[in-house]
Amino acid sequence: MTVGRQVRALREARGISLSALARRAGVGKATLSGLENGTRNPTLETLYAITAQLGVPLTAVLAGAAATPTVRGAAVSAVLLEVFNDADATYELYRMRVAPGPGQLSPAHQSGVTEHVTVFAGVLCAGPADAPLTAGAGGHLRWNSDVPHVYAAISDEEVAATLLLRYPRR
Repeated sequence: MTVGRQVRALREARGISLSALARRAGVGKATLSGLENGTRNPTLETLYAITAQLGVPLTAVLAGAAATPTVRGAAVSAVLLEVFNDADATYELYRMRVAPGPGQLSPAHQSGVTEHVTVFAGVLCAGPADAPLTAGAGGHLRWNSDVPHVYAAISDEEVAATLLLRYPRR
């Protein structure tokens, strides 16, 4: 199933209109319609905004989309490595690259989601938009990502890292 069809199925299963989901996610109705119809390719920021409003992890819309789903945003490129499920949460593990240059503002995830980043190369500034954290190679960052958050490489070097998202079960 494509990402767009999966978004539509999740939206309809929750009884949410296209207009209501677009408004809640802060995306244009035409953008959401194009995504659902397969005529637009969403950015990482758009997918996170939509999945947060649907109350599902990102992988809920990526399932079956590709053998190794890759998501891209303004600065971040991430490849899904593994999804782990336990009784209390779903975990998504990504190999992530953050390009030098302008950073990326990511929308808030649903309540209780945390992000854990381990940096292998470069220097990363990431975390809540109003109080980002910094880590270099060998460093680790953790924050509650139910608020808008940023990612930026702080030098001319690309950042190589892993990203672990923890989505608590409702």
